[in-house]
Parts: sequence; structure tokens; C-alpha cells
Amino acid sequence: MNILFITSNRLGDAVLSTGILDHLAKTHPDAKICVACGPIPASLFEGAPNVRRVIPFRKEKYNLHWFKLWRKLAGTRWDIIVDLRNSAVSRLLTAKKRYIYGKHIDAKKHKVEQNAAVLGLKTTPAPKLWPTKGQMEKAEQIAPAGGPILAIGPTANWRGKTWPIDRYIGLIRVITAPDGILPGARVAVFAAPGEEAQAKPVFDSIPEDRRIDVIAKGTPGDVAAVLKRCDLFVGNDSGLMHSAAAVGIPTVGLFGPSWPYLYRPWGAHAAYVRTPETFDELINVPGYDPRKVKSLMTSLSLEAVVRSVGQFWYLHHPKKSA
Repeated sequence: MNILFITSNRLGDAVLSTGILDHLAKTHPDAKICVACGPIPASLFEGAPNVRRVIPFRKEKYNLHWFKLWRKLAGTRWDIIVDLRNSAVSRLLTAKKRYIYGKHIDAKKHKVEQNAAVLGLKTTPAPKLWPTKGQMEKAEQIAPAGGPILAIGPTANWRGKTWPIDRYIGLIRVITAPDGILPGARVAVFAAPGEEAQAKPVFDSIPEDRRIDVIAKGTPGDVAAVLKRCDLFVGNDSGLMHSAAAVGIPTVGLFGPSWPYLYRPWGAHAAYVRTPETFDELINVPGYDPRKVKSLMTSLSLEAVVRSVGQFWYLHHPKKSA
């Protein structure tokens, strides 16, 4: 059986689609799965079960990327095509069954639930990542064994949805203090290429013997493997946040000008805390220009995040509250 899985160009959305990929692999254990996605998330699928081929493709003018993708896929008779991008490719290929994202999907539901609805599932498979052996070996070099690790994601793809850097520095001090929830823990600071300047002040604030540099280090697959070695993640709404939840570590996302109902971290081991204002309230101000804004999350206080993270941690680790 041949299954084609067309998923997102964006890291976060690609991660959120992995639940139904996992479902396909479990319900069709003998299938050969081909994943077509953007170049950035491609490494996340290298270790996925039953995936025999990953085709990364970039958007091009005049939708030429879809034509090039069709040429690579047209020679195969597909048993199942799952297309989360509602492309013409999935309609032009030969297939026995097609599951295509479209207007019939309730866009007000969380993205994970929307993905499950594409397949008509009654249950909602949680996102899941499968780091390869090579990715795990690289992660061990970056974050060797040696006690608990707090993972911090202080950046995002838009400055507006980044919590102020000085508050991350304060949060780390509270969490890793002798009376904190992870006393003396090492701190892994994560950021994507191009976000180094944003993350460096956080990294520099951590004692040298307790800091782990994951700033622009490796592919998203490598980063997911490092996250898997961590004990707690706190960070902005981002693909990194979704990766943390998908590898199964306790995850707290910080939200401001984003939509938690669509993009909160998914799972029983995940939570979020947001600004008192909604997305619309944050941006409906005189002179708003998304290209020039800095943080729109200044109303989310350090005290509020410390309280929420602490309550979340003790809820999942009751013995540590004694």
C-alpha cells in the first residue's frame, strides 16, 4: 500500500499534523508512506514509522512548486492521499481514496482536531515526533546527561508574540532557585537561525556551568531530539513549543497576539498562559504596524507566568509539592 501525506510548509502546523500521520502508520502497518512538506519541517519526518520517502519542496512563483511535486509523484499509484494543503496535486494523481482539507472542516476548532476531521476520525490523535538514532546521538552531545534541564524558547517568527526577554531571565532565576520547581537545573536556550540576537541575552544570563546552547543548532529534527532530553519547556507560541509538546515533555506556552483555541500546545501534559487582552485587543490600537512592533505581551507579568508554571508543574508532579 502506498500512502501520500501532504502537509505544511510551516514548522508548527507540520508538527500538529503528525498525529494523523501516526494514525495512518498504526492502521496501515505495511504501508509505504511518502511525506511531502516544506524544507524546514522535513527533518521531523525522517524517523516517522513507515515513512519511506520525504519530499521537501519550496513555494515558487506561479505555483510551480506544485507542478514539480506532481512530476515526482505521478509515477506511483496511490492507495491513499491525505492532503492538508487542499492542493490540485492530490486531485490530479491516481488514488483509490482521497482525504483533503477543505471548507467542510470547522476552522474554529484546534488545528489538531481539524486534522483529525480530515480523516473523519472520532478520536483526535495527539501530535508525536520520532527523532532518529542520529538525531538522538547529536542531542546527547548538545545536552549530555547530568541532571534536570529547563528548556526555554524566548523567540518566535514575529516579535509581537514574544514575551519580554528580561522576564524570561527572571523566570529562569525563579524556576532554578534553591526553592524553585527545578532547583539548580541546567537551562537549554533554543532559537532558530536568524533569531540569535534575541536569544543571546537569555543565554548570557545563565551561569556557564548550567547553560546549554541550542541557538541555531541543527535541524528541527535535531532540536526535537534535544527537547526530548529536557524536563520542562516554557516558551512563546511557536513551532518549537509544538515540538516540545509532541515529544512528550511538560510544556507551557505563552500567548499574546495568537489564538490559543487554534494553536495552544496539545495534550494532557501541556498548558498555556496568555495576556489579559485578546489578540484583537492587542492590535486594535492607534498607529499599529505589524512590521514595526516589539513585544505585544508586556501585560503578561512575570508573577502570572511563575504562578501558572508552578501550578502546572505541581499538578503533574504532586510528589515535588510536598
